[in-house]
Amino acid sequence: MDIAINQITPAEVPALLELILELARFEHLEGEVKVTVESLQDSLFGARPAAGAWLGRCDGELAGYAIYFFTFSSFIGRPGIWLEDVYVRPKFRNCGLGRSLIEAVARVGAERNCARYEWMVLDWNQNALNFYRDLGAQVKAEWVLHRLDEDGLRRLAAGTSKRVSSSRG
Repeated sequence: MDIAINQITPAEVPALLELILELARFEHLEGEVKVTVESLQDSLFGARPAAGAWLGRCDGELAGYAIYFFTFSSFIGRPGIWLEDVYVRPKFRNCGLGRSLIEAVARVGAERNCARYEWMVLDWNQNALNFYRDLGAQVKAEWVLHRLDEDGLRRLAAGTSKRVSSSRG
């Protein structure tokens, strides 16, 4: 198979959305999807882009994608790069496309002098866990992800989030 990895163009955003919806179905997270073509256009190509994306093709057929954004480490004093998603359609798996997408994001991080390359994977996705281990990635089990959804974020920003009293006073 001929593999091609290219940065996304504005015209390809609808195709990216289609792939994102496929990933959501695979991860059993369809109910969490709120993304639209417009929100992707703004996030990738707006006045203040929040992320970047690569599309992968095999023999000219759209086969997968990777989305990334930048983080910062106060301990290192340099940016990091976060792989938000990497997805390869089932019929294109095990041909090197996933690795090529991950490498494309790694090149962006290296060009930007990033000190870290990080991502998360669902604990039930054993194939992905094995793949990342084979890349040399380390599981950081001592870190626990915390998240506020949009409503929680807005409540906290407004100072109206739940206050939990401490037993320490």
